[in-house]
Amino acid sequence: MRFNRMLLSVTLVVVALVIQVSVLARLHLPGAVPDLVLLTVIALAMVYGHVGGALIGFGAGLLSDIVPPADHAAGRYALVLCVIGYCAGLVKPENGRLKSATGPMAVVVVAAIGSTLLYAGVGALVGDTAARHVGLTSLLFTAALYDLLLAPFVVPVVMALARRAENDPLADGGSAGTAGDVSTGWLSSGTGLRIGSQRSGLRVKAAKARVARAGRIKGVKRL
Repeated sequence: MRFNRMLLSVTLVVVALVIQVSVLARLHLPGAVPDLVLLTVIALAMVYGHVGGALIGFGAGLLSDIVPPADHAAGRYALVLCVIGYCAGLVKPENGRLKSATGPMAVVVVAAIGSTLLYAGVGALVGDTAARHVGLTSLLFTAALYDLLLAPFVVPVVMALARRAENDPLADGGSAGTAGDVSTGWLSSGTGLRIGSQRSGLRVKAAKARVARAGRIKGVKRL
């Protein structure tokens, strides 16, 4: 992984972990805790691919394992996020752009359920039966619900930042174009905003203006 990828990934994971531990974990919501670190790993994996996603997931999980108030064996969540990051990277958009929110939202739901099941399964192997006492069904439902509600505010923003640091050639000459390319499909599909059509209309108007200007210049030359 290049230095800019590593620096951005570490920064985003640390910020996500601090917010999760200091804010989200203190909300005392019923069932699971909204997993901001998981959403960050998913977003980065969908930009950097399965190899980068696995490395970022392992690092993020290992950091989560050692940061208080972690009460489980170190390496347990690292394994979970490594697998999730790898799988999320496999569904990286081919052209690098999100055309719809359906795919990423489905990835978030599957990742939330899969990470909960995998975490509980690894815990069962090492003798941790906490998931049974809390209720696995309740954990699965609340984990998917909380992450799904939080995803539209996290995933497109993280993907936009990742592409900006990547200096992606799909960006039309600036950071604003980069952020728009990544988030347009998500927002237009998930919220009903016609962002794509507005941008297309502006481009058409600009093209017409250039044609009219060229016509005037040719007319002057002929005179």
